[in-house]
Amino acid sequence: MSVGVTSSITGAIQYTSTKPERAGAERGREHFRIDRHADGCRTIAAHGEIDDAPAVVRDVNLRVGPDLLPRESFVRIAVGGEFRGSAWFRFAADRAECEAYTAIEGRVSQTMELDRPLPAFGNHAMINDGFLLHLYDLSKGPGVQVTRRMLLSSPDHRGATGPMLFAIDLAIEFVGREKLDVVAGTFDAMHFRFVDIPGLPLEHPPYDLWCTDDGDYVLLKAKVGGYMQTAYELVAYSRTGAPA
Repeated sequence: MSVGVTSSITGAIQYTSTKPERAGAERGREHFRIDRHADGCRTIAAHGEIDDAPAVVRDVNLRVGPDLLPRESFVRIAVGGEFRGSAWFRFAADRAECEAYTAIEGRVSQTMELDRPLPAFGNHAMINDGFLLHLYDLSKGPGVQVTRRMLLSSPDHRGATGPMLFAIDLAIEFVGREKLDVVAGTFDAMHFRFVDIPGLPLEHPPYDLWCTDDGDYVLLKAKVGGYMQTAYELVAYSRTGAPA
């Protein structure tokens, strides 16, 4: 391991359908890497593929500080086998910035003023959805907590538009702790639920997520109901270095 990286986690997440006519059928995959750096920052990188038409291919990279607040991110997406857009995002204490080029909107520059440092950034990678669960203050026990004004790279449920800045709120319910078996192994897990996502143009279906109970918030399993009827499971996992 290099001097600059103190621990790394690599793995893969399988996407499947839960629709009756396709139950258990693979519909995509994601490979990810989480590096913890000597300065306390973390980078979360992922390559994801959704096979359902129009197919989506996404490459993302997010850097967060020792305080877990987002510092910068990169997102590139292809939809239906064609380039759709790429963007670089920067997050300062008082503003969020985006420099993008998309096949639909062309060259885009955005600046959003912030009244406080941005609490989180969603780039639609499943491993990133797991990391968002750190927003919940576990010291307060089970219940529902709302994070006001976080940002996404796309309001589309599959992240297939933009990428550009889009503001939402996020309500997270902490269901509890459990032992969880997935293809990649047996883990001490925490079960959460996204119960509301105000700001999206289309209401998000019910969304349950399980992540590791070790401070890394690695996504172990997820399921989405409603019209989506999809499931996600960690199928490969490897760690070098000490846990967070």
